[in-house]
Parts: sequence; C-alpha cells; structure tokens
Amino acid sequence: MGVFVSSDGIEAAGHEQVVFCQDRHTGLKAIIGIYSTALGPALGGTRFYPYESEEAAVTDVLNLSRGMAYKNALAGLDLGGGKAVIWGNPELDKSEALLRAYGRFVETLRGRYYTACDVGTYVPDMDVIARETSYVTGRSVEHGGAGDSSVLTAWGVFQGMRAAAEHTWGRPTLAGRRVGIAGLGKVGKYLAGHLIEDGATVVATDVSPAALEWARATYPQIDIVPDTKTLITSDIDVYAPCALGGALDDDTVPVLRAKIVTGGANNQLAHPGIDKMLEERGILYTPDYVVNAGGVIQVADEIEGFNFERAKLRATKIFDTTGQILRLASDEGVPPAVAADRLAERRMAEVGRLRSIYLG
Repeated sequence: MGVFVSSDGIEAAGHEQVVFCQDRHTGLKAIIGIYSTALGPALGGTRFYPYESEEAAVTDVLNLSRGMAYKNALAGLDLGGGKAVIWGNPELDKSEALLRAYGRFVETLRGRYYTACDVGTYVPDMDVIARETSYVTGRSVEHGGAGDSSVLTAWGVFQGMRAAAEHTWGRPTLAGRRVGIAGLGKVGKYLAGHLIEDGATVVATDVSPAALEWARATYPQIDIVPDTKTLITSDIDVYAPCALGGALDDDTVPVLRAKIVTGGANNQLAHPGIDKMLEERGILYTPDYVVNAGGVIQVADEIEGFNFERAKLRATKIFDTTGQILRLASDEGVPPAVAADRLAERRMAEVGRLRSIYLG
C-alpha cells in the first residue's frame, strides 16, 4: 500500500492537496481532492465510477471538491470542501477489502477530510470504511449515522425549486407546473414525491429499467419518456437534472423549453459560459451546489451527533439562501451562479481569516 501526492495542475485548480492512493492487492485506485480547509475539515463524498482514463478521474475530483467547498460555505457549515473518487466499476470491483484499504488512506489524512456517500457508494459502504477510519459520515442508523443522505438532498432541491418558482411566477409552489426529472435514482425519486405532493405534474426519464419500474409502481401518474432529449424538448416548466454532471451543455441549452433549471446533479454546467447562455434564453438557473446541499447538511450533522429534525430545519433554509442569491443576481445584473460564487467566496474569506487569530 502506498500514497503519493501529485502537484500537476493543483496550482491552476486552486486546491490545497490532491492525494493519489493505490493498493494493488485489492485493486484500489483512488484520488482524494481537498480544495479548501479555510472553514474547517474538508467534507465530501466518495464517487465509485468506471472512468475512461486517469485524466477523467482527476478532472472529476478537482471539479467536485471545489464544488463542495462552495456548497459547504453557502450551507452555513464550518467545513471545507473535498471529494474522492475510486476508479473502477462498483458492480464488479467493490469489495470489503478494497473499501477498508480506502478507509486507511482516509485515516492517513488525520481529519483533514471526511468522506460520505456519492455515486456508486452507499450507506453500507460507509460502515465498512468506518472500520478503518473515524472520518466517515453518511453511516447507517444502526451505527449512529444519518442513513440515506438523498432524503434531505431531495428536500433541499425542492426548497430551491420553490424559491425559483416564487422568483419567476410570484408563488413558492410548483402546483400546476410541469416538472421534468432526468434521473429517478437516489435523489430523483424523493424529489418526484415532493413535487407530486405539492400538486405538480411530473415527467421523467432514466437509463435504469429498475428505476423506471419503481416509478411506474410507486407513482403511476408520472409521465415516462424514453430519453433526456425527449424530456428537455417537451412542454415543461422546470427541468431537474438529477443524474451525472454536465447536463447543461451547448446542445441541450438551445433546445431546452423549461423556464427554470433546478436539480440534484453536481456540476450541471458543462463549461464556463453555459450560465450566460441560459440567461440569454431567459432560463433561470439555480446553482446546483446551492440547492443540492441538503445531503451534505444531513451527513455533516453526524459530526455533532445526528438529529434529523435539526438537519431538516437547516436544509429547509435552502429556500432562503436560494432566494437571496436570485435577488442578488438581479440587483447586480449577473447570473445566479456568479452571485452564488461571490457569496461563498466572501464567507470563506471572512470566516477563514479568523483562523489567523491565535487561540493558544
């Protein structure tokens, strides 16, 4: 088992630390990215994904860890931003030994990074990782954890969507609106329930037959369409990307018919400039790292002893934060993503500066 730190590209990305981890015996290949610890220990999930190349894995962990720093800052948490990726197919490569080896690498960082669930990793995986490190959140209820963080992720996205609806149509509700959800996985399925309860009509798609089968059985009123292209070009008021990142790109934005984009996926903008394209088309985009912060709020609550009602109350405040960002964007004449970045950077700078005050 060995660890080495790569400095290639870190300066340009602005990260404090990037750690490459490898254990040949278990097949583990992982990368841990710490963007900032200005507000506290870095917190962010571990993604288990079959990347096409090491370059793709590095790019993802750099983007995701930076996003977590901004997300945690705007969520009001005293936590920095980090993320990890395990390069492999979770269906074929995941094992107890591999996860425990990964846990030992997390432990070597001595609390600079707390991990949690992400794409390809689940609550039982966190319990396995926790057998080798104490710096784990998103654990099972049986082990004193918060359980599935998707519950409050979806709740936060719903609150952000309500704020966007109020900003656009004058009322904080999706009642009578048609919402398109791309991805009925961990977050999308809970979001669908909140929307239906609120009186919205839901149209959705997913690449997983199991997810579609679940939707038909649980919410037969959901209108299932064959693919994302059909979804975004249909008559919808709100588009909710809830799968992988890059959902908003040069091909999708010109044909998107929704007036609002609010979803649970991370890094929805494929590249800088997409937010401007959305604004030019009159589409209101609520920054993903603002509205999907409910999950990190949920798992962060474990650090002080998990209380669901306390965590849900904090996640409900995403409604207020989103509204503040949308008003700031209007007042300053900038896209919401720029306004959100400014607020996050301001908090990291102002609170992070306090670390220079010596406590003894």
